[in-house]
Amino acid sequence: MGLLDFLRRLYRSQVDEARILFLGLDNAGKTTILRALSDGDITTVSPTQGFHIRSLIHEGFKLNVWDIGGQRAIRPYWRNYFEATDALVYVIDCADRHRLEESGDELSLLLEEEKMVGVPLLVLANKQDLQNALPADEVAAGLNLVAIRDRAWQIQGCSAKTGDGLAEGMEWLLQRFKKKEKNRHTR
Repeated sequence: MGLLDFLRRLYRSQVDEARILFLGLDNAGKTTILRALSDGDITTVSPTQGFHIRSLIHEGFKLNVWDIGGQRAIRPYWRNYFEATDALVYVIDCADRHRLEESGDELSLLLEEEKMVGVPLLVLANKQDLQNALPADEVAAGLNLVAIRDRAWQIQGCSAKTGDGLAEGMEWLLQRFKKKEKNRHTR
């Protein structure tokens, strides 16, 4: 462990802070969700060509969110962002049934990564406001989420457009962080 790593850990131990990766295929709604969570304008969102970083303060936690583009050409670079990840938010476009298998394949690859072992997973089943959207339980079955045994996980139906389900998903994440902080302070 180098000096920089030590200083980062020291700083993080003094501030309730978490690093969250927002991943998913292109057009899943990652950036729109992030803007909705930060009370930003969701009317004009363009595809993320690289990454965005946004910090949110919620219930005493500073959430540093890394929103990384989901285009096929960008996905191999996702692994460059895995270091020190406290949670993974994986966003799925539930109205795009044709890409559910592709989305599941990408999620499986992520969960196999060594640096992602044990990282809590929140799957946001986005676009529930659309008539043809698969419900969250069908998405969970299609992704075989029940087979995940090496980490806490949750699937949350949501709509970036209406905001439905977003608070519940973030609350689940915050509960993971609070448990982790409590365990850290009781040692």
